[in-house]
Amino acid sequence: MKTLRYTAGAKDVGQRMDTVLAAAFPELTRSYVQQLAANGQVLCNGRTAAKSARLAAGDALCVSVPDAQPVPVAAQEIPLEILYEDDVLLVVNKPRGMVVHPAPGNPDGTLVNALLFHCSGRLSGINGELRPGIVHRIDKDTSGLLVVAKENAAHAALSQQFAAHSITRVYHTIVYGGFSADDGMVEGQLGRHPVDRKRMAVLKSGGKYACTLYHVEKRFSGFTHLSVRLKTGRTHQIRVHLASIGHPVAGDAVYGPKKALTWLNGQCLHAKMLGFQHPVTGDYLEFDSPLPDYFTAFLSRLEKER
Repeated sequence: MKTLRYTAGAKDVGQRMDTVLAAAFPELTRSYVQQLAANGQVLCNGRTAAKSARLAAGDALCVSVPDAQPVPVAAQEIPLEILYEDDVLLVVNKPRGMVVHPAPGNPDGTLVNALLFHCSGRLSGINGELRPGIVHRIDKDTSGLLVVAKENAAHAALSQQFAAHSITRVYHTIVYGGFSADDGMVEGQLGRHPVDRKRMAVLKSGGKYACTLYHVEKRFSGFTHLSVRLKTGRTHQIRVHLASIGHPVAGDAVYGPKKALTWLNGQCLHAKMLGFQHPVTGDYLEFDSPLPDYFTAFLSRLEKER
């Protein structure tokens, strides 16, 4: 068990305890501080602190950070396409059909299982035992780039970039319908669907602000190839936003038409570009993943039907 101590100064007065601690200690994120506080492992002036506690000058904070425990998820020798790797992070190109981390119905064969084997278990523990190293996620049937953290400090720094929306993320997709303009933007509050809680939806009130920019790469009969840049990163953002303007992603059985293109075996969506500032060196790194076979095969099919 490691103990971290912090005394609130004038600049911290009125600030949330979780925000202040996350800024003070690189190995902590706000969500991790909240988790520790819920477990009674954060004290303020010797008393258990609420995760949303507001600070006063001189408040003495004490955080008990548990030692890393053996991860219960099994390491599995599963091939990985690694575009970049160093001592603190790696960038992987996830294939379509691979789940990012274990969950009910997908206990193994996930990206995490493969990462545990490749990294010999050396992954950040901020997101818990089932998601070691996972800084962000993409859906099972979405292919493309992910950055993975080996150390907590790197994980926290990358998470801060995601929270600040400074990460470069460009996806490619094929959607239903045509566009009169080459460029456009979709905005809207995203949150859980009021009836179907397994789905996300654009809400009239509540939810979180989301912004998606798109550019027409090529027009086909009945379909359009788009590149999509995320200004925010919400669950199912691209799929929900494009469906909300009448252009659902091809193959999307959740947000698309009732008769989805089943031969696509999932949504035609690829995380093609990923750029971020290295958490140690400060250098800007950018990676590009070529369109995968399922995507290019669909493009070839559309070309022949023009």
